[in-house]
Amino acid sequence: MSAEFGKVAVLMGGNSAERDVSLKSGRAVLEALLNCGVDAIGIDTAHNLFGQLLADTYDYAFIILHGRGGEDGCIQGVLEHLGIPYTGSGVLGSALAMDKYRTKQVWQGMGLPTPSSIVLNEHTDFEAVATQLGFPLMVKPVLEGSSVGISKVNNQAELRQAWETAAQCDSLVIAEKFVHGAEYTIAVLEGKALPVIRVETPRDFYDFEAKYQDDHTLYHCPCGLDTEQEQRLQTLAEQAIQAVGVTGWGRVDVMYDAKQKPWLLEVNTVPGMTDHSLVPMAAKAAGLDFDALVLRILKTSSLS
Repeated sequence: MSAEFGKVAVLMGGNSAERDVSLKSGRAVLEALLNCGVDAIGIDTAHNLFGQLLADTYDYAFIILHGRGGEDGCIQGVLEHLGIPYTGSGVLGSALAMDKYRTKQVWQGMGLPTPSSIVLNEHTDFEAVATQLGFPLMVKPVLEGSSVGISKVNNQAELRQAWETAAQCDSLVIAEKFVHGAEYTIAVLEGKALPVIRVETPRDFYDFEAKYQDDHTLYHCPCGLDTEQEQRLQTLAEQAIQAVGVTGWGRVDVMYDAKQKPWLLEVNTVPGMTDHSLVPMAAKAAGLDFDALVLRILKTSSLS
């Protein structure tokens, strides 16, 4: 089986705010491929990417770059140009899913539920934003992942500061209506949703520390929903991913409100593959161990 893949470049690291997480994910993926007998080589894309890719002949690329440069269509375009099939979504799906604001616009246009949002900038009437969305609300940089630069805002005094914090990460920032309730995440592999995971954190919200550093974060799989509810959530995740052109694999984050209505938050086209990561957890619940999961993802490689 391993011979069919030839030589595989595992692309990790990069220069985004999620570099450290990407390196950890990349090392885990590389180890899994080597365990399966695949001729795989790790490449840190932070420096001389073209030189490293052209220094050898690669049959496939496993993209495990999180954030900008990895999930936004840039590396996908490079690999398209070089004719190297790669894992995950193509240029369009990657770029669109990375943009939280435009992803929400697509979902809204298709009638899929996502919290109301408003773009913030230096000319924004912050009092009007507070009146329209209410408190608490979330302020997010549009083009970052792993909750980088995100703040939960509880009052008017915090709103401008939250925008200034997010704007340091990205010039495009949104305020989003906060959803009170349980948080769920749904991994999708080859168009089919895996078992749903419910996320529970003692922190104010599921921020960067809760995702990667806090051992008190709990992940429930089975998620606690009944069979019909879980199936509806899985179907919603499949629709959300299809709507923005995400292929191969991905993960959808959802909040349930007090009336048990689901609200789509975002799509991750290159989810984490660390010991705290959710896609391996969902795959394990579906009977797929980490090495087998990595091979399944590699098999989805293509040129868009």
